Amino acid sequence: MRVAVVGAGYVGLVTAIGLAELGHTVACVDIDERKVAALNRGEPPIFEQGLQPLLRRNLGTGLAATTNLAGAVQASDLTLICVGTPSQSDGSIDLSFVQQAAEQIGSVLAATPSFHAVVVKSTVVPGTSDQVVRPACELSSGKRAGVDFGIGVNPEFLTEGQAVDDFLRPDRIVLGGDGRTVAMLRELYASFADVPIVETNAATAEMIKYASNAMLATAISFANEIANLGSAIGGIDAVDVMRGLHLSRYLTTPLPDGTSVTAPLSAFYQAGCGYGGSCLPKDVAALVAKGRQAGSPVSLLEAVTDINDRQPGQIGDLLRRELGTLQGRQITVLGLAFKPDTDDVRCSPAFPTLTMLTEAGAEVTVHDPVVGPELLHGVGDVAYVADLADAVKHADAIVIITRWDDYLRLPELIARLDPPPVVVDGRRMLAKTSVPRYAGIGL
Repeated sequence: MRVAVVGAGYVGLVTAIGLAELGHTVACVDIDERKVAALNRGEPPIFEQGLQPLLRRNLGTGLAATTNLAGAVQASDLTLICVGTPSQSDGSIDLSFVQQAAEQIGSVLAATPSFHAVVVKSTVVPGTSDQVVRPACELSSGKRAGVDFGIGVNPEFLTEGQAVDDFLRPDRIVLGGDGRTVAMLRELYASFADVPIVETNAATAEMIKYASNAMLATAISFANEIANLGSAIGGIDAVDVMRGLHLSRYLTTPLPDGTSVTAPLSAFYQAGCGYGGSCLPKDVAALVAKGRQAGSPVSLLEAVTDINDRQPGQIGDLLRRELGTLQGRQITVLGLAFKPDTDDVRCSPAFPTLTMLTEAGAEVTVHDPVVGPELLHGVGDVAYVADLADAVKHADAIVIITRWDDYLRLPELIARLDPPPVVVDGRRMLAKTSVPRYAGIGL
């Protein structure tokens, strides 16, 4: 199929490259001329495993980047809206970019004689496609949705750090909208013959995306609440508690050959210093705001957010327990990205941790194997050190924020240091006996 993808951000770029890899002809549209030029040189603006090779393999054949939205839509059968939906101060999402894209697409459809499907792939609150996208397209095109053009929803389920694999090996495909649009989307993903497909209306498809992310956020906050309670009681290790939880039939399934398989969801039932990224915090906040607007408050999700917002404070509590005052202490923070295998720092617990340390008068050093010092602007007097061994060699304490594999070297590096620093493991990634002085969340 011929596809226009509007928005070359994280979702749009992975989607455009993935569809080209599947054999479709894709135009990736963005208003940023520098980004478009870089893409056409084979240089993606984000770090994501496996993305650059696929970009370079498909450029000039099935994939091109452009600033010409009208030309891309006119030359396509289907347009995917993948623009940003940033949070507003009350937690609700800003739909202005979605509405603007819909209006621009509708203007192009005014002179397009053939049926064209307009599909929202951006994460939008339930009702957006019917109440915002449909009227915007109808008004600017002068045509009728469901008759002259289609409106649909096709939410993404991409995990940063493994987004390419998630796109090319999906666990499910959700298609919402009118019958003709859903049929076109079914054709778009026809190569995924064995993947379960949910076909529904637009609002339900939109809710499936939010429910999926809310479930993951709830699992993380639940694990952290149990870990914090265990710490308060004493004598309890949250790692062992969660290991016992993972072995339940709900998360680990025995196989006929005597082996067993553990559900990937178990990875979210782990104690740590909190979730971050562009999806979970924003999506939970958007559902909370939508609940208030609809007169149906979602108190469970409000609690999920409150627990997560407080969780970086556990790092400060552990440091003070081990060091006493933080004033003048040399503390190395390991990890700026909100999770490994990505350079995304949005809502990362690293930043409230850095703020807490600098305000307490600590001398702070930061290391991350992918994220550079340019993203530290505005967080206070913090030194960035690119070499891990150099970053930790003078530390009184080392704080692990991101579960990078590089940090598995810490026991070896610390063995050379005298006296050894205390390791505050915000991800419980190291064995508690692997270093002389260990403090971990939920221990």
